[in-house]
Amino acid sequence: MRTYSIEEEHHIERVIKACRLCYVGMADGNGRPYVLPMNFGYEDGVVYLHSAQEGHSISVLEMNPQVCIVFCSDPGLVWQDEEVACSYRMRGESVICYGKVVFEDDYDEKVKALDCIMGQYSDREFSYSAPSVRNVKIWKVAPEEISAREFGVPNKNATRYKDRTQF
Repeated sequence: MRTYSIEEEHHIERVIKACRLCYVGMADGNGRPYVLPMNFGYEDGVVYLHSAQEGHSISVLEMNPQVCIVFCSDPGLVWQDEEVACSYRMRGESVICYGKVVFEDDYDEKVKALDCIMGQYSDREFSYSAPSVRNVKIWKVAPEEISAREFGVPNKNATRYKDRTQF
């Protein structure tokens, strides 16, 4: 099984848009890692996230706004020989982004971010009460570095190959 880099921007965006969750990693002042599964929106090269106004993640980000965001497609089990354990592998695609969180305070920009996040999960239009917009913390991350991979791709010389993925 092989792993290949994904270079095409449209392919990277397709992987991101297909995900239902992302995982946001950060490090506190002592270098202790903290990773959260989060829902998100992605538009024009920016990842939008939201949370409560206060909490552990906000405290960590106020000390160190650098984050790593990971997106991964639903993996599927693949193998080349059903009898050989080391021929089994997960097949999928992943995108890893590094960037800095900027908190958005502008009311109208927060509404746009919420629309983007909701657009990841629904085609409906939503309205938001003024208190809900004021009380949400919007995180904006414009990735400074992105890498993407397709993993678990069968070797072209494989004589037998079973695929239980959705590819």
